[in-house]
Amino acid sequence: MTVLEDRIAMADADDETERLDEWFERLERMPVPEGFRAEIVEGSLFMTPQRDIHWEIIRRIVRALEDKFGMDLKVFSDVRIDFPGRENGFCPDIALLKDSAEKDDTGHWRYQDVEFVAEVISKGTAQNDYGPKKTAYAVAEVPLYVIADPYQGRCSVYTHPKDGDYAMRTSVDFGTDIDLTGTVVDLVLRTGDFPRDQSNAPA
Repeated sequence: MTVLEDRIAMADADDETERLDEWFERLERMPVPEGFRAEIVEGSLFMTPQRDIHWEIIRRIVRALEDKFGMDLKVFSDVRIDFPGRENGFCPDIALLKDSAEKDDTGHWRYQDVEFVAEVISKGTAQNDYGPKKTAYAVAEVPLYVIADPYQGRCSVYTHPKDGDYAMRTSVDFGTDIDLTGTVVDLVLRTGDFPRDQSNAPA
């Protein structure tokens, strides 16, 4: 990349950040119902309710990370991180950052420091988790991406990001341990207590 191309890319990234900042500032002024998560995927706003089943799975994954790494690890839920692509201000269900991660000059965490992301499927937004968000995480070279789907009772594990996609995908039913040894988290994730949602599957 030439110096000129590098400067153009930086200017474009700054413009993206400014637009996303405006979006999120408006959201803060809106009467968003308590218990809803808001994020921006490819320039579109998505608001989803946080349900008890959703939170139980998040809590169990975070607990597994804390058991492995201790309480001082940089793990966040529903915290904005801007990812590559057009206006992608994501708020991942779980984002694990490098120990050395620091916020940038605008006060945001950098996607370059994200080592692991987990998303729990919600009705109406499943297509984001399996589609544009998966692509953005791969472009960002997030080493490990896990989708927990309480409707299908299954986890999808994505590793080895390359050329905007993940080279490896593994599907594991709830109740089966997920062997993540050899990945950035280096643990076995137990899914036996992951709750299932018996209502209709997401659209």
